[in-house]
Amino acid sequence: MKRSVEEICSKINKGKAVVMTAGEVCQLIREGENIGLEDVDVVTTATRAIMSGTYAVMSFPIEASRQFTRAKKIFLNGVPAFVGPCPNEKLGILDLMVFGTSHSNLQPDYGAGHLFRDMVQQKEIEVSVITDDNDSFTSAITLNDIPFARLFGTRHCFMNYSAFVNCSSKEVNTIFHAKSFSPDLSEATVSGCGEINPLKNDPLLETIGMGTPVLMNGSEGFVIGNGTRSSATRPNLSGFADMHGMDPQLMGGFITSAGPECIVSWAVAIPVISQDVLDAIKTPDSRISLPVMDVDTRKPIGEANYGDVWQDVDLEVTFNPSACNYCPICEAVNKCPMDAIYRNNGKIILDRQLCFNCGLCSTICPSGVFIARLGIIKTYMKCYEEEIYREVPIVLRQSDKKRALKMAEELKRKIIEGQFKIK
Repeated sequence: MKRSVEEICSKINKGKAVVMTAGEVCQLIREGENIGLEDVDVVTTATRAIMSGTYAVMSFPIEASRQFTRAKKIFLNGVPAFVGPCPNEKLGILDLMVFGTSHSNLQPDYGAGHLFRDMVQQKEIEVSVITDDNDSFTSAITLNDIPFARLFGTRHCFMNYSAFVNCSSKEVNTIFHAKSFSPDLSEATVSGCGEINPLKNDPLLETIGMGTPVLMNGSEGFVIGNGTRSSATRPNLSGFADMHGMDPQLMGGFITSAGPECIVSWAVAIPVISQDVLDAIKTPDSRISLPVMDVDTRKPIGEANYGDVWQDVDLEVTFNPSACNYCPICEAVNKCPMDAIYRNNGKIILDRQLCFNCGLCSTICPSGVFIARLGIIKTYMKCYEEEIYREVPIVLRQSDKKRALKMAEELKRKIIEGQFKIK
């Protein structure tokens, strides 16, 4: 039995469609319910994570002390931008691209992800320009001054990413950890929202393709095709959205031991058009593969499942400031990858709007100010000469499933109320 998207859209328009989140479907499956094609028409999915392959394209006029021919170099809050592709000779207009992996030359822990969030928050951005004639000047803008600002992804929403461990005997600095990665299989880091991830729910891309409407950081955008390094077993997507409609709480910068990275959020609606799509939707975390990689060699050494990551864990960090022992050096403040933890008049503060629920603070605070069960990677690993069973505690999550679940709920509401159209 197959259904068309048009048929499902007609039911939505008549107010007769059943719309559920992927999390709701999987919870019913865990409770023993039998879900058929007649039971659900649309499933909403979402993911929020560090996403490499992010960049922004912008075009805007700039105030200068005198006319210039072309810009040669541009920095936004110290973050380098690439000039072009249009030369804009003597027009006083900057066309530029900012890579999500770029770092500020003014602040080592400030990157493009921080810049994009600051822009969406309408904060004033310092623009530094060096012209072809080696003149230089600075100006200030906000996002309202930029008529064209789009955020792009070249490879987002991997169906399943990897858990990382360090098999070596030395610490490793990497984008997959907020501090130096401890050696000898002592800890693990993870990424991916498992059963609610968009491509887990449509791995064969029956409903997701060029032109599919999505919400990127809360702003309506579109899929423009498969992403780079996409494969049949590990698909990912390329897409874009207008930055002007984005929600700053869904984006930002994440500081790793190899420099700041970029956080991006996606929400995608899946029309349930076939049994294959429904079977994928019904697959819970415990049945979704989670490759385990050695962070030092970037080679696979085992395979776990997302049940290790997201079942019987805390999606949100519990904050208990009264337990603080006022350590002279607070590791939670120093190591928080979001700068969401700080002291104010001696009191420890957690900024919930910035907090990514990565859980690192719960593993390094000795006083129990921050508490979170983060799960354990349990599998056979061929890390040394032989394959041995290991249980490695998760100390950092580079995906925020709590907010992803809220995004899926919000997209569900928008579809039911006619604010988001499936195509």
